[in-house]
Amino acid sequence: MTDAKDTGVEMLAAARFIKEIGRGKDGARSLSREDAAQLYGAMLDGRVSDLELGAILLSMRVKGESVEEIAGFLDASEASFTPLQAPPGKYAPVIIPSYNGSRHMANLTPLLALLLAREGVPVLMHGVTHDPQRITSAEIFEALGLHHANSVEEAQAALARGEPAFMPIQSLAPKMARLLAMRRVLGVRNSTHTLVKIMQPFAGPALRLTSYTHPEYLEMLAAYFVTAAPHARGDAFLMRGTEGETVANARRAQQIDWFHAGQRTLLVEKQKVAEEIPDLPEGRDAEATARWIKAVLAGEKSVPEAIVEQVEHCAAVAGEIAAR
Repeated sequence: MTDAKDTGVEMLAAARFIKEIGRGKDGARSLSREDAAQLYGAMLDGRVSDLELGAILLSMRVKGESVEEIAGFLDASEASFTPLQAPPGKYAPVIIPSYNGSRHMANLTPLLALLLAREGVPVLMHGVTHDPQRITSAEIFEALGLHHANSVEEAQAALARGEPAFMPIQSLAPKMARLLAMRRVLGVRNSTHTLVKIMQPFAGPALRLTSYTHPEYLEMLAAYFVTAAPHARGDAFLMRGTEGETVANARRAQQIDWFHAGQRTLLVEKQKVAEEIPDLPEGRDAEATARWIKAVLAGEKSVPEAIVEQVEHCAAVAGEIAAR
């Protein structure tokens, strides 16, 4: 890794932050939003030594992030990359993070994006391109003939054409991508894995589809969206991920909560079993999933009921945000 010290940029002495967060799960204290933003901003800029960076990432992994820390980290994150401009229209953009992919079932997140785009909703998906253990949305997009947008300009052009845009995280937010890649070094996830799932990459308001995997993150993220998320940035849907993805489970729909103007509204009840077992892809590989998605879009196969409902809610709220 190249440190900022190699370019003459002043390094941040992180010991005072580590002293607060590095005392273990019970003894650690949380940072203020301002301190969290300062620390994470320095991490993004490479102004923290490798030794201190590892200590920070592991300390936060053990302690768990507070609402104020997540808010500060996200403030710094969203200031670290160029925001996108949404095309004019009756819908605000919908943001779909895709960082997990699928291991056991077909990944239908690209279907959600394409169905929303077909309704006229601008859709930005961002995420990783490859995972050795999973089938990523990026791989399915390529199998569908939809190439990645490798710059803000390419993404905005796709949105203007009415196509969903997929931006690899290294193109959308390269500084965040570097910290995300620390998982390969340390062997465990870090706060960046949460931040990429809740960030808002547009200059104007948008609808974020967000998910959690571990139950302890439900209330922390809910508290963030109610008390700390800037209302002018738009709304958010929060759900238990389908293998970590933000698409509704085709077999058993999850609870979806809608956060808007500091309020929390239940949109979809938890664990609603599909009345009929949906006709899903026979395989979970990218090519088989892409063929099935094409058949759905052509009307040859039915859209799973849970995803139909999710599309309806996304379009309705995206339209409401645009009309505000």
